[in-house]
Amino acid sequence: MGNVNHDQANLVLRLYEERREARLREAREWFIAHYHPRTPEDTATLAPPGSRENANVRMMTSYWGMVAAIVNRGLIDEEFFYETSGGELWIVWERLKAVAPEMRKRMKNPHAWAGIERLAAGFEAWREKNAPGSNDAMRQMMAAPAAARKS
Repeated sequence: MGNVNHDQANLVLRLYEERREARLREAREWFIAHYHPRTPEDTATLAPPGSRENANVRMMTSYWGMVAAIVNRGLIDEEFFYETSGGELWIVWERLKAVAPEMRKRMKNPHAWAGIERLAAGFEAWREKNAPGSNDAMRQMMAAPAAARKS
Protein backbone atom coordinates (compact mmCIF):
# COMPACT_ATOMS: atom_id res chain seq x y z
CA MET A 1 0.00 0.00 0.00
CA GLY A 2 1.28 3.41 -0.92
CA ASN A 3 2.08 6.23 1.41
CA VAL A 4 -0.90 8.62 1.39
CA ASN A 5 -0.72 12.03 2.99
CA HIS A 6 -3.32 14.63 3.93
CA ASP A 7 -2.74 16.62 0.74
CA GLN A 8 -3.57 13.58 -1.38
CA ALA A 9 -6.69 12.85 0.67
CA ASN A 10 -7.80 16.46 0.33
CA LEU A 11 -7.18 16.38 -3.41
CA VAL A 12 -9.31 13.23 -3.78
CA LEU A 13 -12.08 14.95 -1.82
CA ARG A 14 -11.79 18.04 -4.03
CA LEU A 15 -12.03 15.92 -7.18
CA TYR A 16 -15.12 14.25 -5.76
CA GLU A 17 -16.66 17.66 -5.05
CA GLU A 18 -16.08 18.61 -8.68
CA ARG A 19 -17.90 15.45 -9.80
CA ARG A 20 -20.93 16.71 -7.89
CA GLU A 21 -21.10 19.98 -9.86
CA ALA A 22 -24.53 20.12 -11.52
CA ARG A 23 -23.45 20.36 -15.17
CA LEU A 24 -20.78 17.68 -14.81
CA ARG A 25 -23.26 15.42 -13.00
CA GLU A 26 -25.64 15.86 -15.95
CA ALA A 27 -22.85 15.01 -18.39
CA ARG A 28 -21.91 11.95 -16.32
CA GLU A 29 -25.49 10.68 -16.26
CA TRP A 30 -25.87 11.12 -20.02
CA PHE A 31 -22.49 9.59 -20.81
CA ILE A 32 -23.10 6.45 -18.73
CA ALA A 33 -26.63 5.97 -20.05
CA HIS A 34 -26.21 6.88 -23.71
CA TYR A 35 -22.61 6.93 -24.92
CA HIS A 36 -21.90 3.48 -26.33
CA PRO A 37 -19.98 4.08 -29.58
CA ARG A 38 -18.46 1.32 -31.65
CA THR A 39 -17.13 3.55 -34.40
CA PRO A 40 -16.21 7.23 -34.76
CA GLU A 41 -19.35 7.55 -36.87
CA ASP A 42 -21.38 6.41 -33.84
CA THR A 43 -19.81 9.24 -31.88
CA ALA A 44 -20.82 11.70 -34.61
CA THR A 45 -24.40 10.40 -34.40
CA LEU A 46 -24.57 10.23 -30.60
CA ALA A 47 -22.75 13.50 -29.96
CA PRO A 48 -22.61 15.70 -33.06
CA PRO A 49 -20.32 18.73 -32.95
CA GLY A 50 -21.97 21.70 -31.29
CA SER A 51 -24.54 19.60 -29.44
CA ARG A 52 -25.10 19.30 -25.70
CA GLU A 53 -24.23 15.61 -26.07
CA ASN A 54 -20.89 16.53 -27.61
CA ALA A 55 -20.27 18.85 -24.67
CA ASN A 56 -21.09 15.93 -22.37
CA VAL A 57 -18.45 13.75 -24.01
CA ARG A 58 -15.90 16.54 -23.90
CA MET A 59 -16.67 17.26 -20.24
CA MET A 60 -16.25 13.61 -19.28
CA THR A 61 -13.06 13.06 -21.22
CA SER A 62 -11.48 16.32 -20.12
CA TYR A 63 -12.45 15.82 -16.46
CA TRP A 64 -11.15 12.24 -16.34
CA GLY A 65 -8.12 13.20 -18.44
CA MET A 66 -7.28 15.83 -15.83
CA VAL A 67 -7.76 13.35 -13.00
CA ALA A 68 -5.61 10.80 -14.83
CA ALA A 69 -2.83 13.36 -15.28
CA ILE A 70 -2.89 14.14 -11.57
CA VAL A 71 -2.72 10.47 -10.58
CA ASN A 72 -0.30 9.43 -13.34
CA ARG A 73 2.14 12.13 -12.18
CA GLY A 74 2.06 10.82 -8.63
CA LEU A 75 0.12 13.63 -7.00
CA ILE A 76 -2.31 11.00 -5.72
CA ASP A 77 -1.17 7.50 -4.83
CA GLU A 78 -2.56 5.15 -7.52
CA GLU A 79 -3.83 2.50 -5.12
CA PHE A 80 -5.51 5.17 -2.98
CA PHE A 81 -7.18 6.50 -6.12
CA TYR A 82 -8.34 3.01 -7.12
CA GLU A 83 -9.78 2.46 -3.64
CA THR A 84 -11.73 5.71 -3.70
CA SER A 85 -12.68 6.36 -7.34
CA GLY A 86 -15.57 3.96 -7.79
CA GLY A 87 -14.26 2.99 -11.21
CA GLU A 88 -15.95 5.66 -13.34
CA LEU A 89 -12.67 6.41 -15.11
CA TRP A 90 -12.54 2.73 -16.13
CA ILE A 91 -16.06 2.99 -17.56
CA VAL A 92 -15.05 6.08 -19.52
CA TRP A 93 -12.14 4.18 -21.06
CA GLU A 94 -14.36 1.15 -21.77
CA ARG A 95 -16.59 3.48 -23.81
CA LEU A 96 -13.68 5.17 -25.60
CA LYS A 97 -11.40 2.24 -26.38
CA ALA A 98 -13.31 1.00 -29.42
CA VAL A 99 -13.13 4.41 -31.10
CA ALA A 100 -9.82 5.68 -29.73
CA PRO A 101 -7.45 4.22 -32.34
CA GLU A 102 -9.33 5.68 -35.31
CA MET A 103 -10.09 8.96 -33.53
CA ARG A 104 -6.40 9.35 -32.68
CA LYS A 105 -5.55 8.91 -36.37
CA ARG A 106 -8.18 11.40 -37.47
CA MET A 107 -7.05 13.97 -34.90
CA LYS A 108 -3.40 13.23 -35.69
CA ASN A 109 -2.88 12.90 -31.94
CA PRO A 110 -1.62 9.50 -30.81
CA HIS A 111 -1.75 10.75 -27.22
CA ALA A 112 -5.49 11.52 -27.07
CA TRP A 113 -6.91 9.91 -23.93
CA ALA A 114 -3.56 8.19 -23.24
CA GLY A 115 -3.66 9.21 -19.57
CA ILE A 116 -7.15 7.78 -19.16
CA GLU A 117 -6.06 4.61 -20.95
CA ARG A 118 -3.01 4.17 -18.72
CA LEU A 119 -4.85 4.76 -15.47
CA ALA A 120 -7.78 2.56 -16.51
CA ALA A 121 -5.36 -0.29 -17.30
CA GLY A 122 -3.82 0.08 -13.86
CA PHE A 123 -7.26 0.15 -12.24
CA GLU A 124 -8.30 -2.97 -14.14
CA ALA A 125 -5.16 -4.84 -13.04
CA TRP A 126 -5.65 -3.69 -9.45
CA ARG A 127 -9.31 -4.69 -9.42
CA GLU A 128 -8.58 -8.10 -10.98
CA LYS A 129 -5.90 -8.74 -8.35
CA ASN A 130 -8.19 -7.74 -5.50
CA ALA A 131 -11.48 -9.05 -6.89
CA PRO A 132 -10.82 -11.69 -9.56
CA GLY A 133 -13.51 -11.83 -12.20
CA SER A 134 -14.92 -8.40 -11.35
CA ASN A 135 -13.79 -6.80 -14.62
CA ASP A 136 -15.64 -9.40 -16.67
CA ALA A 137 -18.68 -9.06 -14.40
CA MET A 138 -18.67 -5.28 -14.91
CA ARG A 139 -18.40 -5.67 -18.68
CA GLN A 140 -21.35 -8.07 -18.66
CA MET A 141 -23.41 -5.67 -16.54
CA MET A 142 -22.58 -2.78 -18.88
CA ALA A 143 -23.41 -4.87 -21.96
CA ALA A 144 -26.88 -5.83 -20.74
CA PRO A 145 -28.45 -2.38 -21.24
CA ALA A 146 -26.72 -2.07 -24.63
CA ALA A 147 -28.21 -5.41 -25.71
CA ALA A 148 -31.65 -4.26 -24.57
CA ARG A 149 -31.34 -1.08 -26.69
CA LYS A 150 -30.69 -3.17 -29.82
CA SER A 151 -33.84 -5.27 -29.31
